[in-house]
Amino acid sequence: MIFDLPYAIIIILVKYLLYNKDKMKQRNEKKNTREAVKHSGGRRFAVKSEAGAKEKKYGASYYVGFFARLFYRIILIAVTVLLLAVFAVWYTINTIAHGPSETIRNALVLSAMQASATKWVPGLFLDDETVDKIVNSSQEKIIEEVDVPTDDSTNTGPVYVPEDQQGGSEAVDISDGIEFHFDTSGTFRAYVMIIHDPSKVFVGVSSNDFPNAVRGQRIYDAAEKYKAIAAINGGEFHDPGGEGLGNQPFGLTYSKGKCVWNDGKKRTFIGIDNNNRLIVEESMTKAEADALGIRDAVSFQTGNVLIKTEDGVTKCYFADGNNGKAQRTAIGQRADGKFIFLVTDGRSASSLGADYNDVINMMLKYGAINAGMLDGGSSAMMYYKNYITKYKVDENDLDEYQKLGLVNKYKAFTRPRYLPTFFMVAP
Repeated sequence: MIFDLPYAIIIILVKYLLYNKDKMKQRNEKKNTREAVKHSGGRRFAVKSEAGAKEKKYGASYYVGFFARLFYRIILIAVTVLLLAVFAVWYTINTIAHGPSETIRNALVLSAMQASATKWVPGLFLDDETVDKIVNSSQEKIIEEVDVPTDDSTNTGPVYVPEDQQGGSEAVDISDGIEFHFDTSGTFRAYVMIIHDPSKVFVGVSSNDFPNAVRGQRIYDAAEKYKAIAAINGGEFHDPGGEGLGNQPFGLTYSKGKCVWNDGKKRTFIGIDNNNRLIVEESMTKAEADALGIRDAVSFQTGNVLIKTEDGVTKCYFADGNNGKAQRTAIGQRADGKFIFLVTDGRSASSLGADYNDVINMMLKYGAINAGMLDGGSSAMMYYKNYITKYKVDENDLDEYQKLGLVNKYKAFTRPRYLPTFFMVAP
């Protein structure tokens, strides 16, 4: 069992330390015996031995040995501390996984499942049946009808630059047609764009030949390709172990009126029709999409319709069981046609991340009547070309990716992901 591994490591380490202690004791005893023999050989021999010992003590070989032993002990202590830390983490997670609080356990499992790179972690502590049960229960929806104001009363106030990136807050010009809101009202940081002209929102792709594509593009490179002024990451893609290159999307995908990928996979469909309306459905065939006049679309897993309005009735698809905190990306549309781009930070002390219902509530706050969840985790990114100059941001406070136009702080341990699809804003 993998659970026994930390115990075995500690037992081996203790035995190793005790063995070395016994060996040191034996060497000291032999040394004392040799000294006794030397002294018994007469005064003259003892004096020579003392002189030789003194010379040996302060010779180069003495210092080489001393530092070698010191280095060895430092390494041994470091390894011991590391193993104890690993054991402590393992013990804590294992206790949570099999402890009395299923709520905490489920939240941690769902948080790990949000990112491709950590999907395997729950399997170390729980059997596949338990993990599947947690994931399936998280997709159970509570459908609620809501009243969303259709006028501009959903306006959350003037647009502000984040206070931690400027000496104070001041209203700015939105002549480029984009309102930017930095929202910290929850347990996470949210970056919200409201795009006034819906006709300027489209899906950009990393390749015009997905069947032969080798890898996707990073968001700032893709934006430069289309000369877009803003963008967020888009749909799902093949991502084994979190190391996928984003060369091909999953599910039905459209870009600028053309179907660019159709693998027949059933996924949540998030698209825009020729009337610039956001269409969110749990599945969509190419024939159905063509009949609806879809011009741009991506797909993302299943159960990711957040808000949907039909026949004047707006319904929210809450999922109380989906309480995993993570970086999230979503797209929505208001009754006045304006699009909403939303990205949240997560998995940091300053921003724990948003769960499924958090994203719905944030979309409602900004007036969405239709909304869908997009890919998240390490794929969650927002690009805004004019962000630095528009908000007079001090570049000394930005990391290397933000200087290229990335708005949110990228939290992964690698460079921003290669992705196949993006929702973009034309100039």
